[in-house]
Order: sequence, then C-alpha cells, then structure tokens
Amino acid sequence: MAKHKILIIGGGTAGITVAAQLKRKDKKLDIAIIEPSDKHYYQPAWTLVGAGTFDYQKTIRKEADYIPKGVEWIKDKATNILPEKNTVTTEKSGDVEYEYLIVAPGLVMAPELLPGLPEAMEKGVVCSNYTDPEHTWKKMQEFKGGNMVFTQPTTPIKCGGAPQKIMYLAEHYLRKHGLRDKSNVIFATPGTVIFGTKEFARTLNKIIAERDIIFKPYYAPVRIDADAKKIYFKYTHNIEGGCVVEENNPINESLVSETEIEMPFDFLHLAPPQAAPKFIQDSQVSIQEGANKGWVDVDEHSLQHKRFANIFALGDVAALPTAKTGAAVRKQAPVLVENLLEMMKNHKIGLASYEGYSSCPLVTGYGKMVLAEFKYGNERDSDPFLSKFVDTTKEQWSMWILKKYGLPFMYWNLMLRGKA
Repeated sequence: MAKHKILIIGGGTAGITVAAQLKRKDKKLDIAIIEPSDKHYYQPAWTLVGAGTFDYQKTIRKEADYIPKGVEWIKDKATNILPEKNTVTTEKSGDVEYEYLIVAPGLVMAPELLPGLPEAMEKGVVCSNYTDPEHTWKKMQEFKGGNMVFTQPTTPIKCGGAPQKIMYLAEHYLRKHGLRDKSNVIFATPGTVIFGTKEFARTLNKIIAERDIIFKPYYAPVRIDADAKKIYFKYTHNIEGGCVVEENNPINESLVSETEIEMPFDFLHLAPPQAAPKFIQDSQVSIQEGANKGWVDVDEHSLQHKRFANIFALGDVAALPTAKTGAAVRKQAPVLVENLLEMMKNHKIGLASYEGYSSCPLVTGYGKMVLAEFKYGNERDSDPFLSKFVDTTKEQWSMWILKKYGLPFMYWNLMLRGKA
C-alpha cells in the first residue's frame, strides 16, 4: 500500500495552493495529490467568457504544469475516506495511506436536483456559466427580446455572486445593442436580499433601480419545462394568504398554487444545484445531519476536522459559513498550512485563525466592477491598503481591470505557486 506523510485530495485551486505553500515551507515534505483531471481551469473568468469579453481557452492550462515540484501526482479519483484507518481508496490506484489528510476536492454540479434542468441543459434551452460559458454567450447573441431570467438554487453554490454578475453584463449588452426596451431583465433568488453585506447591497440596490432590473426575492426554483420555456418557483416568504402576483404583470408570471409561480422565459441563465462529491457525502468526514449535511465537518477557524485531528479541509467542500470562492481559499490556505505544520511538529493545533474572509468581484457591466470583500457574519472586510485608494463599494473601472487582467495573473503566477 502506498503511504505519504501528507495526502491531498483534489488538485484544484485549494489543493494546489496548499501543496505549493507547504513545499515552500519545507521542500523535504512527503506530499501526494490525488487528482484525475489533466486540465486546470480558472473558473472566475467564466463570467467574462459568458459575456463575450474573455477567451475560454485562456482559462485552461495543463494540470501537470501546476503540480509543485517534488509532489507526487496520483492521477486518479478518490472513492472513499476511511479516517479510522488513515486511508483513502481510489478508483484504479488502490488504497493510499496517510499520516495527515487535506480534503479539497471542491464540489460538483447536481442539475438532477432541479426537475427538468438536465433535459433543459441537454436541449440547450437554458445556459449556465458554471458549466458552459461559451453557450451563455451564444444564447445572449441570439436573444431578440422578451423575458431574460437569471436565478440560482437553494443549495450552496460556488461564488454566490456569479448568477447576478452575468445578469448585469447581459443588461448592459441589451442596452448596447438596442434591445433593452424590448426586454425584461429579471433576477429571481431564494435569498431575501440582493447581497448579504449592507455596504455592497446599497450600491447593488441602486444599480437595480437605475437599470430597471426586476428583483424577485424569496423565489426558489422548483422545476423547469424546457418545451414550454417556463420556470416554476416556490415563494418562500411567509405572508398571509400565500404569495401575491399581480394580474397583467409585464413579465406574464402567474400563480399555479398559493405558493408556486410560473414564469415564462426567452432566455434563462442559472446556477445549477451543487453538492459535495458523493464519496465525501458517504464518508465519515462529512456532517451526518442538519443544514450542512454532506459537507466536511471542520472547525471554522482552524480548518481542522472536528472529529479526526489529523484531517484538515478547505475550499468549496468545507462546511464554512462563508462564500465558496478562490479568494476564500487564498486566506484559508496559509491558516491550514501553519496549523498543520504546528500539528506535525508539536502534536497540537497551531494558533492561526481563519475569520471567514471571502470576496466577490461583482462585475456590474462592461468596464465596471464592485469588489465585495467580507468575513463571517457578512461583515465588510475590505483590504485596508486598497481602500486607501479606491472605494470598493462603488463601481470602478480600475476594479474591472483587476478582474480581467490582475486576478488571472495573480492566480496562475502567484497563488498556485504558493506565493500569494
């Protein structure tokens, strides 16, 4: 049986960043990464791909180019974690034993959790930057007017702001191409507000009002009829007499029952439901019951597993009350590395603490962006240095340049090399 001092499941943003930082701290560390994919994707740029302003091929690089030197690459799928045996099972490579395990396989798309969505995606009726941003751009160019609907599921999703970023870009596209007066732009969300952090919500609410975007909170998508081009929502707000939909409303939505709404669409973009990989859900490392069932059970500050002291997790798969973004990983990785190295050296957890930092570069149009940074409790957590020069709560051209050029450069050349 193969055995490694440190075993990492996942060669995405989280796994590679942690491996690179560990190797920079100690080149002699015995580390292996289990990752089946030949390709590494820079997914934050997919919003821009979906709006026709970034080349999809430039978001893809060879995984082999980013496995840190001296780290063994087990090119395979993990199939189970057996924490009591300190073992990970794989599809083809047998069992792999570890002294310390870092769980970072990310999450998976689960369109089957929304009835009608797999069929709608197969027929090309709906689009999603999460799965095929080039198709989003194609559908945007084909759109000639009507209901342009953007929505997201009730499950956790990676980058919670992404469903509205493409909406702002699409609305700007309609204005640039003389289609805005023929179109209704609708953002329907199970959430109660446009954004959880009030300083950024103020700006976004102003944008929505100024651009005549129809905001529909408490709208949880429940099914899609691809042939009829209709999406159905459950209205989740408890009001007396059920939900209220006005007759002869401009978007032609109608009540199907007291709490269900039918909405026709001519263009539909959504974030598919998302979940932890099945082998994680089925493993003892996941939370077994409750709201976070299926996600890895870690301490929200130390990133150490709550029940298995030699296991850590970060990134999208970790049950942390913050947004699942690459920016979150950038702050989680050094905390995990410091705490793990202290554990290896002195058999006790280190003092490094992750405070929930995440950020959402909210593209609000071509050439405009709001950089929303926050931490646990939806409290604003903007970079003090950056805030001296730029009000990140307002739309900025400089932030657009950061999104389109600065962040990709930092990702490929600094973050994945363990330098940022």
